[in-house]
Amino acid sequence: MTTVLTPKAGFWAIALAFLTAMAFSTVPTPLYPLYMARDGFSTFTVTVVFAVYAAGVVVSLLLAGHISDRLGRKRVLLPALALELLAAVLFLTSASLPILLTARFLTGLGVGMITATATAYLQELHAAHRPSASRHRFEVVSTAANSGGLGLGTLIAGLLAQFSYGPLRTPYVIFLVLLTVSLIAVALTPETVPPQAEKYRYRPQRIGVHGDRTTYLAAAAAAFASFAVFGVFTSLAPGFVAGTLHHPSRALAGAVVFAVFGAAAVAQTLTGGLSAPAKSALGLLAQAGGIVVLVLGMHTESLPLFLLGGVSAGIGAGVLFKAALGSVAASAAPAERGAALAGLFLIAYIGLGVPAIGLGLAVQTLPAVIVMTWFATALLLLLTATALLSHRRPAVPPSPASPADPTSPARPASPTSPTSPARQLALSGGSGAERHR
Repeated sequence: MTTVLTPKAGFWAIALAFLTAMAFSTVPTPLYPLYMARDGFSTFTVTVVFAVYAAGVVVSLLLAGHISDRLGRKRVLLPALALELLAAVLFLTSASLPILLTARFLTGLGVGMITATATAYLQELHAAHRPSASRHRFEVVSTAANSGGLGLGTLIAGLLAQFSYGPLRTPYVIFLVLLTVSLIAVALTPETVPPQAEKYRYRPQRIGVHGDRTTYLAAAAAAFASFAVFGVFTSLAPGFVAGTLHHPSRALAGAVVFAVFGAAAVAQTLTGGLSAPAKSALGLLAQAGGIVVLVLGMHTESLPLFLLGGVSAGIGAGVLFKAALGSVAASAAPAERGAALAGLFLIAYIGLGVPAIGLGLAVQTLPAVIVMTWFATALLLLLTATALLSHRRPAVPPSPASPADPTSPARPASPTSPTSPARQLALSGGSGAERHR
């Protein structure tokens, strides 16, 4: 399909596609209680369905999360969105467990390909449209599309499941349409990676510890703890709200998860000006305090306390993970930053799946309140270890090459750099790049 969008319009087209894909990934979350009621799924079955999604993300990050740097952003985004589209079709064709597992795994594969690729695409389109402007717009939009999209999916699905006909079909029909629109939008967006002259030799993403070991261990513990909270809310929280707290509303289940991810996205945006130690301290305190209040809400069967604790834990998890990304980006050498961050994301997604599976197993034989109390205790110990490691790590000032956005590895300007004349010329289709500013 012929490219027809300017870099300015393309920026918003990719933001829409990014938001839609991340929102689609959490659509099943408020619907899990319906699957449990209709098909007799246990809490553990729901946890396995979620864990399969996390496994798909990890596999995709390892095998395909990095290849858009050489093959081009569109050549990765389009197949990734096609996987999401296929998953939506599978959700509509059957609600059997094998189909749900397959659809969730495909969703995870697509999300793993989309997350890094769409973020880089947005950065490059922003630089092409506003080469002399700050990165603030890019950072706000990418955060809103990523974290905000995760929350938006649960809100939309919950509302549709509560107030529309066919609660297990209507949300997927809506997103089938939105994903189709997103595919078209991406196809119309200008490519930001020029064709490579040399032949590309594929290698899986290399994972390793880079930079100061203590800094990396502290960041890894922070990432695991942060995503453990997100994992609980995207797998088991709707069941807790319906069961332990006696509020079976699907709209409410979606709104609770939306509040957690929305709080994380807003906090990540508003804390951009804080120093790294301040972010870490805020994240640790907010997450620790939030998980305590959340468990207290479960013990007292208080929805307001549960929600307040979830929002606080979401704020803490969002800020703490952002601080972890920043510390790893500053500690690692520019040439190794991509591999260091890939390792951190791998640990984070292990944190997303493993604790949720453990909780799903535990609630088969123990009350959910007791299980969550154990989880909170383990999380507080991990956060304490993170604080101790953070206190011991040396101060690592960012090198001149360190990026403003910790998720974007810096490298010297080259013909493929978003700020280079060659890239600007390729994006503008000739010599008219100035007209797009």
